Amino acid sequence: MSDRKILVTSALPYANGPIHLGHLVEYIQTDIWVRFQKQRGNHCYFVCADDTHGTPIMLKADREGVTPEQLIAQVGKEHLADFTEFGVAFDNYHSTHSEENRTFSSLIYKRLRDAGHISSRTITQAYDPLKAMFLPDRFIKGECPKCAATDQYGDGCEVCGATYSPTELKNAVSAISGEKPIEKDSVHYFFNLADFTDMLSEWTKAGHLQAEVRNKLAEWLEGGLQQWDISRDAPYFGFEIPDAPGKYFYVWLDAPIGYMASFKNLCDKQGLDFEEFWAEDSTAELYHFIGKDIIYFHALFWPAMLSGAHFRTPSAIFAHGFLTVNGEKMSKSRGTFITARTYLEHLNPEYLRYYFAAKLSAGVDDIDLNFDDFSQRVNSDLVGKVVNIASRCSGFISKRFANILSANCSEPALFQELINANEQIAEFYEAREFGKAMREIMALADKANQYIDEKKPWLIAKQEDKDADLHDICSMGINLFRLLAVYLKPVIPALAESAESFLNIDSQAWPANAQPLLNHVINDFKPLMTRVEADKIAAIVEASKENLEKTTDKHSRVAHGSEKKFEPIADTIEFDDFAKLDLRIAKIIRANQVEGSDKLLQLTVDIGDETRNIFAGIKSAYNPEELEGKLTLVVANLAPRKMRFGCSEGMVLAAGPGDKDIWILSPDKGAVAGMRVK
Repeated sequence: MSDRKILVTSALPYANGPIHLGHLVEYIQTDIWVRFQKQRGNHCYFVCADDTHGTPIMLKADREGVTPEQLIAQVGKEHLADFTEFGVAFDNYHSTHSEENRTFSSLIYKRLRDAGHISSRTITQAYDPLKAMFLPDRFIKGECPKCAATDQYGDGCEVCGATYSPTELKNAVSAISGEKPIEKDSVHYFFNLADFTDMLSEWTKAGHLQAEVRNKLAEWLEGGLQQWDISRDAPYFGFEIPDAPGKYFYVWLDAPIGYMASFKNLCDKQGLDFEEFWAEDSTAELYHFIGKDIIYFHALFWPAMLSGAHFRTPSAIFAHGFLTVNGEKMSKSRGTFITARTYLEHLNPEYLRYYFAAKLSAGVDDIDLNFDDFSQRVNSDLVGKVVNIASRCSGFISKRFANILSANCSEPALFQELINANEQIAEFYEAREFGKAMREIMALADKANQYIDEKKPWLIAKQEDKDADLHDICSMGINLFRLLAVYLKPVIPALAESAESFLNIDSQAWPANAQPLLNHVINDFKPLMTRVEADKIAAIVEASKENLEKTTDKHSRVAHGSEKKFEPIADTIEFDDFAKLDLRIAKIIRANQVEGSDKLLQLTVDIGDETRNIFAGIKSAYNPEELEGKLTLVVANLAPRKMRFGCSEGMVLAAGPGDKDIWILSPDKGAVAGMRVK
C-alpha cells in the first residue's frame, strides 16, 4: 500500500428533492477519482451526507404532513439508492442532522466566538404574523410595482425582470400563509469574514484552487469581504446556536461541517484517527469536489472557519461546471430535466459514467449531454471497441481450446506497449483529465482491434494446421482486453468486475507491472454490455416530462450544485428580444444609502456619454464606499422607473442567491465606461 492518506468529499445534496443528472456530474467525477486512488493502493476515503437543514425542508415537511426528521430520512434513503445504482461508492454516507454535526458546529462556532470573530446586531425583516416566522424575500409574494404582474417574489419580477425591495410589492402576502407581512426587528449573528482577508489572500494563491477560480476569488478579495449572517430565527429546522436561545445556525454554516461529521462517523465505525486528517498540522490530503455555483462558500467561508477554529484547511478544492442537455440548460418542458431514477429505469448507468468521463476535464467548463453523441460514443467505444475484443476472441477459446489461454505470449511488444501506457493514463486520472484518459485508452483499444483485424482469426480458424496460431492470436486478444478493462475500471467498475469474473482473476490493481495470463483457464463469455437503444432515450425524455409536470414545486430553486439557491430556467426568449438590450460598461461614481430602504443603494454611474441615477437592490452585500470607482454592467435602455425614493434610469446586473451573497457583474480589466457589451 502507498503512504498517501486521502480524504475526499462531494458537495452535500440538499434533501428537498431527488438526485438528477446535473448532480451526477459531480458524484461520478469524484467517484472515478476515488476509485483510481484506491486502485493505485492509496489509503483513500470518500464521505458525503445529505444536507438536511433550512426553511425549505421545514416547509416541505409541513406541506407533506410529516416531520422534518421523517422527510429527510426518506429522502436520504432515496438519494443513497440512486448513488449506489450509479456505482458511486461512498465509504460513508451520513446526514447533517446528526450528533456529530451538532458537536462540530457548536465547537467551531464557540472557537470563532471566543477568538472575537462573531458579532451580533439588530436587523429588520419581513415577518409572517400568522405563521410567527421571519420571511426570506423568496417567501413574500405580490404584484410587481413596475408591470403589475401578479404572484411575483419579493426580490424580483419574473415577468419584466425588475428588482425591488419586498416593501415595494403591491398587495404583498406571505407565500406560506397568505397573510400580509409586517416588519419586525431581530438580533442576528455574523461571522466576521474580513478578519481572515490576509489568510485567505495567501491561501487562495497557494495552489489550492484552479486558475479560473483563483482569479475570481482575487476579485472578491479585492472588493472587500462582508460579514456573513450565520443565524436564522425560530422556527427553523437546524441546530440551535449554543449561547442564543431561539437562534439557529444558517444551513450554510453546518453544511460543510457535515464533511467532518460524516468522516467522524466513519472513524467511529472503523477505528480511524480523526485528528490525523483534520488537525491543524495534518499531513493527510483533503479534497472537495464541488459545483462552480458554491465556490464562494467553499473557498472563502469554509477555509476561514476552519482556520479560525484551528482545524486544517483543504489541500485543494476542485470545481466543475454545469450540465447542459442537447446544448441547452436542463429543461422541464423539453423533458431533459432528468432524475437519476428515471434514467435508471431505462438505461445502464455505466453508459453515463463513461460519457461524463469522456467529457470531463480539470477545468470548470460546462459539459453537454448530447443524446446523439452519447449513443454514438458508448456504442462505438465501449461496445464496438472494448467489449467486442472479448466477444470476438472468447468464442474460439471456448470452442477450440476448452477455455484455456495459450501458454505463449505471441506479441510481447504489443502487450508491453499497453503496459507502458499506464503512466500517462495514471497522470491523466490524477489530474482529473478524464477526457484525455479516455482518449488514450480508446487509442489502445484501436491498436488491439487493429491487431485482431490484421491477424483475421476467423479465417485462420478455417485452416486445420493453424490451431496454434489461432490459440495465440485469440489469447493475445483476451490479454489486451484485460488491460483495457483495468484501465477503465475507475469509470465502469461493474463492467470491469464482470470482466474479472470472465477472466477468472482477482480484482485488478493498477497494471504497472501486469504480466500476461498464460495457460490460464477463463470462464464462458457472457455479454458485458449492449448497445444504447434510441427508444430508451426517447422513453427517458417522455417520462421526464410527465414526472416533472407532476412534481414541480414553486418554492424550490433548482441548480446543478445547490438546489436551495437557484430558480428553474425561465421561458425562452427569441434572439430579437435579447438584441434589444443595450448592455453598457458603467463606472460607479457615487454610491449612497437610501433612507427608508433595507435593500437599495443609490448609484450614480458613468456610461460614457452621460451619467445615470440607478437604484440597485444590493445593500445587503455591499457598503457604498466599496463600490465607488468600480466598473459594472448595466442595462442602459431600460425605461426610467419612478420609485418613492426617486427615478431609476437603468439596471445594474448582479448574480447570487441573495442576502449577503449578491455580486455585481464586473468586466475584465481593459474595459472602459461606455463600452457596449455584445
